[in-house]
Amino acid sequence: MKIVSNKENLQILHEDNHIIVVNKRVGDIVQGDKTGDKPLSDVVKEYIKDKYNKPGDVFLGVIHRLDRPTTGIVVFARTSKALSRMNELFSNRETKKTYWAVVKNKPVETAAKLVHYLKRNEKNNTSKAHLKEVPDSKLASLDYKIIKELQNYTALEINLHTGRHHQIRAQLSAIGSPIKGDLKYGADRSNPDGGIHLHARKLVFVHPVSKENITIIAPTPDETIWNAV
Repeated sequence: MKIVSNKENLQILHEDNHIIVVNKRVGDIVQGDKTGDKPLSDVVKEYIKDKYNKPGDVFLGVIHRLDRPTTGIVVFARTSKALSRMNELFSNRETKKTYWAVVKNKPVETAAKLVHYLKRNEKNNTSKAHLKEVPDSKLASLDYKIIKELQNYTALEINLHTGRHHQIRAQLSAIGSPIKGDLKYGADRSNPDGGIHLHARKLVFVHPVSKENITIIAPTPDETIWNAV
């Protein structure tokens, strides 16, 4: 049973005058899309409006996104100044992102750097990882290391060097270690909540206004396998 976020159960990880950081649940959609489902950005706006008794429209800038079946850290901007500066940090790769993933097949190497060329297929909304450059592909690289071996699964910690469409999902699938529940990328069965075991665990960045170093860590979902990790 999946519990999507609403203003009462929103998991706030950090909040100040300029930014608000939320722990996204499975099924939350960060920004409105063709499904017409209520996006997390609207939920956060409602939360701010309620908490601070704000009249009229609440400003909230979407800085980055996470795939719908993924969980973890999402940062929103509460001011236009924070939005433009955070956009710069993300596009210049001046943030440090760490993900956790649970995979079915243990990778051959305990730790490795994966480099592929990802080609996106708009029709079925997937990306395919190629070892050599192909037309319209983009370079994708990440580091992973095994952090825990479970009975039937392996937990990995992943540091991203590039931010490509479905990058972690496609690259792990390419080495024969698809993420648990990720049917799109080769998992043999879905998770009961329709999510996948990929979690945006940690984000380190310089605050866009105060310039202090911020480290955010998102608790994993309260679920048997994540709890074992």
